[in-house]
Amino acid sequence: MIRPPFYGIYEANKASLEVYHLIEGKYYLLLKNEQGRYSIPHLEVELGLWQGVYQNVKLPWLRWWDLQGNLLLTGSERAEQERQRAEQEHQRAERLTAQLRRHEVACR
Repeated sequence: MIRPPFYGIYEANKASLEVYHLIEGKYYLLLKNEQGRYSIPHLEVELGLWQGVYQNVKLPWLRWWDLQGNLLLTGSERAEQERQRAEQEHQRAERLTAQLRRHEVACR
């Protein structure tokens, strides 16, 4: 028999989440923290509901946070963040190149 140390029940239509912890062979309902999330210290994360749009659907989604309360990004969110960072760096490089060219012309 498989008995995971934690398990959760998420009901999307009710926007409800319950998380249980196995202690000495019995499951106990965890209490939510002040942020309304369930802390899972063994994994150094919290599990909770996040209201927002994901894959073009607005729902209360299950999301992970670190123990400092920072939302952990999905793979697509990390990719978009990296794409934006790369675009900003590209624009910065173009501005610096243009400044160098202006400086070269002024020095001639």
